Amino acid sequence: MSRVVAAAAKRGPEQADRVENDLHKVDAFAQLFKAMPVHDLIANLTVRVETCDIAGRAFPLTLNDASEAPNCYICCPSSAYIDYAIDETRNFASNPWLQKTIRMLIGLCGPLVKASGLDHQVQVNNWLYSTNPVPLLDRSSIAAMRTDLTGRFPDRAIVIRSLNDIADPSTIASLKAEGFHMLAARQVYIFADRSSAPPITRDMKRDRARLRATSLRIVGDDDFTPADYVRSEELYGMLYIRKYTPLNPHYTARYISEMHRRGILRLAGLRDEAGQLVAVTGLFENGGTLTQPIVGYDTSLPISDGLYRMAMAMAQDHATARGLFFNMSAGAAGFKRRRGAVPAIEYNACYVGHLPRRQRLAVWTMGRVLALVGIPLLRRFEL
Repeated sequence: MSRVVAAAAKRGPEQADRVENDLHKVDAFAQLFKAMPVHDLIANLTVRVETCDIAGRAFPLTLNDASEAPNCYICCPSSAYIDYAIDETRNFASNPWLQKTIRMLIGLCGPLVKASGLDHQVQVNNWLYSTNPVPLLDRSSIAAMRTDLTGRFPDRAIVIRSLNDIADPSTIASLKAEGFHMLAARQVYIFADRSSAPPITRDMKRDRARLRATSLRIVGDDDFTPADYVRSEELYGMLYIRKYTPLNPHYTARYISEMHRRGILRLAGLRDEAGQLVAVTGLFENGGTLTQPIVGYDTSLPISDGLYRMAMAMAQDHATARGLFFNMSAGAAGFKRRRGAVPAIEYNACYVGHLPRRQRLAVWTMGRVLALVGIPLLRRFEL
């Protein structure tokens, strides 16, 4: 257990309210998906976007039907827990026996995930990123939300993603008390203590030295052109779609440009001598919390160029300069640990108390399997 998590456990389920969900951003996000076809924005996603109000605060709301599966994992638990999990076993290619065993275990869970009915869902606070920081929720607001959504959508599971013990201990405790199941999803990395200047690790010093010395030109938020949006899609695709997995969201140039122009996403990048973007990062600043939903670089260039390192350094510098709690999301575990981030298990909160007994039993069983088997695997292999 990390020192941050241990300290949180000792204090009890308290948390700072670091997430704002600015009404104008929520409205701009919803209006974008009303104005344009979803596939023009995220090519591998089918979704309906609405908004809801909880305790006077606005939330984006997404609706997905089970018939739309397989869908992108940001709206489809069967894709997240089965397809994406199987794809992640590529990390065990050097140990074929372990890879085969884990794939078998995941495959055995397929009927259980299908029986849960979680693909037929209404998801609260879904910004359609892999990581969606959740505002502080107490028991009364959760109970009101549950009553409202089960009344409006009596056949759908209620889902909230991106909760973790470092950022959300009080909200997790309140959700559990109101009947939500906590389903472990992955291990994320938190660059957490922004109350003062964080310790600078050796790798962070090297990254910043490279950023200062590079011949590439830093591109600021106001400097992006229409051609840069197109190039940003290409760079994101090189890293997240082609290098990692095609199951990741296929964010398009139109999506990146609209999210930027509507003030939801900040952009930064690096440009070569020819004026072409070779690295990009998209930052989502929500109240006192930062996430980095867009990262991309030209993977055809030598690793020694340090493009990924510099893109991540720009994000960490942004967090430090503004005193932001930075959720660095999943993946690249060793890289993030060496830059001061600590691990935390991320959960999906699911409410199915209004659904048939078969679904309730399946979700309860999923929770037990993930707690007993999934979490140890996530921690052991830093997935």
